[in-house]
Amino acid sequence: MLNYLKKFKRDFQFRLLHNIKVTTPAERQVKRKKAISHGEVQERQFSLNNFESKFVLYRIIGNDLVPRHEKGQSRKNLEFILKNEPKLEGCVKHFIVNRIVDPDEEKQIIGMLEAANVEYIHIPFHLDAYQTLSLDVEGVPREYLPTGKLFTQLTAAQQSRIWMRLYRHKNNYVMNNNGARNAALSAGKAQAKWVLPWDGNCFLTDEAWKEIVTGIEEQPECRYFVVPMARISSNESLLEKGYRPHADEEPQMIFRCDSTEVFDEACYYGRRPKVELFWRLGIPGKWDHWHVEPWDIPCPGYSEDAGAFATAGWVARLFSGQGHLEKGKSGLVDRGLARNEAIANLLDRLDGVGFHSRYDSNRLCYVADVASHGGASETLRQSLVSAADEALSRGPYSVVDKKTLPPSNNLHDYWHPAPYFWPIPLPIPGLPYIRRDGKRVPGTRLYEPMSDNYDRTRLQRLFDDTFVLALAGSVSQDERYHDHASKLVRTWFLDPETAMAPHLEYAQVRKGWNGNRGSSSGIIEAKDFYYFLDAVRLLEQCNRLTESEADAFREWLSKYLHWLRTSPQGVKERAAQNNHGTYYDLQVGTIAAFLGEDTLLRHTLRDCRFRIVHQFAADGSQPEELKRTTTAHYCCFNLQGWIHLAQLAESCGEDLWSFEGPEGQSIRRAMEWLLSYMGKDWPFQQIDNFDSERYYPIYYAYLSRYGKVSGLEHLGIPSKEEVKPLFFPHDGIRPFWQLS
Repeated sequence: MLNYLKKFKRDFQFRLLHNIKVTTPAERQVKRKKAISHGEVQERQFSLNNFESKFVLYRIIGNDLVPRHEKGQSRKNLEFILKNEPKLEGCVKHFIVNRIVDPDEEKQIIGMLEAANVEYIHIPFHLDAYQTLSLDVEGVPREYLPTGKLFTQLTAAQQSRIWMRLYRHKNNYVMNNNGARNAALSAGKAQAKWVLPWDGNCFLTDEAWKEIVTGIEEQPECRYFVVPMARISSNESLLEKGYRPHADEEPQMIFRCDSTEVFDEACYYGRRPKVELFWRLGIPGKWDHWHVEPWDIPCPGYSEDAGAFATAGWVARLFSGQGHLEKGKSGLVDRGLARNEAIANLLDRLDGVGFHSRYDSNRLCYVADVASHGGASETLRQSLVSAADEALSRGPYSVVDKKTLPPSNNLHDYWHPAPYFWPIPLPIPGLPYIRRDGKRVPGTRLYEPMSDNYDRTRLQRLFDDTFVLALAGSVSQDERYHDHASKLVRTWFLDPETAMAPHLEYAQVRKGWNGNRGSSSGIIEAKDFYYFLDAVRLLEQCNRLTESEADAFREWLSKYLHWLRTSPQGVKERAAQNNHGTYYDLQVGTIAAFLGEDTLLRHTLRDCRFRIVHQFAADGSQPEELKRTTTAHYCCFNLQGWIHLAQLAESCGEDLWSFEGPEGQSIRRAMEWLLSYMGKDWPFQQIDNFDSERYYPIYYAYLSRYGKVSGLEHLGIPSKEEVKPLFFPHDGIRPFWQLS
């Protein structure tokens, strides 16, 4: 008899919440009777003479997932099956070799199947096809993306599940879980009345097979059968006569050849790819109580075949090679974490293969043409040499030259007060400062006399002068420029008497707050490492830094990068939702690129795509920057950071220019929104003067990537070289931005 449903997969409240049609018990009873009646009619239409075999079993052999599985476990289990599984009466055995990434493992598995004279379907893995696949950003609500406000509040298990959703398309290609099951169904329905599209680690004893056949024969009206699975800790136990383990694991399925339901190939390995079908068919189980999370694929409604199933026999699941993951509730949780970790590691390794072939840590990110003495007109060359001559008269710079001590009393520590926090004249307990957005405290403005008390002006001079001198030396071949630039690098980073300690713990300090340490926002004061590191590359190319000096600089930079990624300030800055998050990614990405940290670079460029979704509205506006008192400045400033990030990505074969979020959020749309205000009054708050020429570098960046900007023809925009090459450093435009 049909195993009638004890309950459907969710209660009424849940199904109403998720917009799933609710049916009454009487309606479900009619549906089951209809399914049975339909099955009986179909049964009368069958002729077993149409098939050579009554059953066909396809086992799908996929990738080993370390640490969820032991390396080579799929091959070991196949060897055990071929050697020990009995002949199954009335059943033909086939296999599917399913997108195995490791060519050696795949070769050995195919060799074993061919030696055993067993038929198989080969579904190959193609790296070039895999590399075209994108992240499933649309599937995760904005606030739960890895750069979202709620992500850090989730458990490690929840965070790993979000990553699995983001990797869904890649996962589905590599693991091809439901795709291979459907391939087995398609091939099997032409061969036999009953098709078993099973996992590659399934093993049937003679007793188990007889129970399955008996169960099916006793309930011929059913088109679907559920076969409970037993998790085995020792494969050899299956060879003992009469061995009958308790089978209560997620079952396998058997399909009659007239069945209409298939596996949903949108569902990905590691997140209920088979359970989704259980829900459609109304198969009860522990999955009825599993939570549906905001980033999960929505629950399906009932199939027309809901209720047309029964249970038959049992099947063993062979050992995974990891015994500690096979037992108890803790094992269930640990299996999920290990599985997600293993999938992420495999996909990350595959992502790295193509990236590594495109990426070169010695490649200039921003001034490649200048390095080969191209891309600079005579006018720009003269301006560059003139600026370099001025830089020759300045420096070298050191943090030990400041006129006040940092809270640590160590002159080697970078030190700068918080620029927008003003001391309150009358002391109020617990409120020693008041924030005045856009109004800088004296001494925190670049180049003003009182700025000598601190390090911000010196750091900016270091970045700008080194860059201009290195460019001028490359264009003019005048050794004086390279010599002075290399001296700036040695003094600031390498000389023990003058070097800066590799951190920003005292950047943007409010004395009396946070133990007199700086804030996360102080990290943005080193935002211009991105073009400074191109200058260092140029100096290395012309041998102005010795090998030992280059190594010492990289050691300093490695320590600073570690601080950026692990300090409380760095962790908080990474989570920033506005321009601070953009410039954090720019610092980490360019430093990782310089140091050859290709995995960190890849991950930074991957994650910054999530920032695009957060920072830009569907129309291209920047809600976080529009909260400020100087909105024109911050909208331009943040977008410049994105231009630099996109140029960094482009230098190693990645494309941020064309990325779009689920609502069309993109760098392109943000540029179009901002450029629409060229030649017009800015309609948002801007409490100080704004340099309207800041639109021009953004305009020319758009022109070079997307083509003509419509609607600006009447403005008489100056040529690229007619625009000034040097903007104020707070504007976020690198010196001689025209050279690229």
